[in-house]
Amino acid sequence: MGTPREPEKSLLFVGLLFGSSKELHLAEERLGNEFGNIAQESRIFDWAHSHYYEDELGSPIRRKFILFDKIISPEEIADIKVATNRIEQELSKDRKRTVNIDPGYITAAKIVLASTKNYCHRIYLGKGIYAEVTLYYKDGGFHPTPFTFNDYRQREYIEFFKKAREFLK
Repeated sequence: MGTPREPEKSLLFVGLLFGSSKELHLAEERLGNEFGNIAQESRIFDWAHSHYYEDELGSPIRRKFILFDKIISPEEIADIKVATNRIEQELSKDRKRTVNIDPGYITAAKIVLASTKNYCHRIYLGKGIYAEVTLYYKDGGFHPTPFTFNDYRQREYIEFFKKAREFLK
């Protein structure tokens, strides 16, 4: 029989998709108020992996990651996703999002993303929220799963997460 253990330390991060720098700054301010101090930020990446968000966010779409200095317990990610959905809604204009906020967490072993969408590889957490392992750490680096979003496979993203992982030590 296994012995239940406390989960490993997890660092909160968000991935933001946005069309306007103004909207990015508004979202960053709200996220800071909600989740605390920023430990690390990525540069801004061009994002052209889908046309899905263009109607809401405009074009061109860009991506940025923010790592908070907040250690969380993994089960908190469902409440965090509910909070980021609320922030998206509050920043919306004419019933359209101006920013897409995807929270997740980093452990020594993996990157986990929260989602409202069910899929075969996602586990239900409660409150309408699912989670998926997006990248796993092995042999000194993060690696994609068969279900990893194409942008999360990019070398620049993986380098950001590898550097962010150092905050757990």
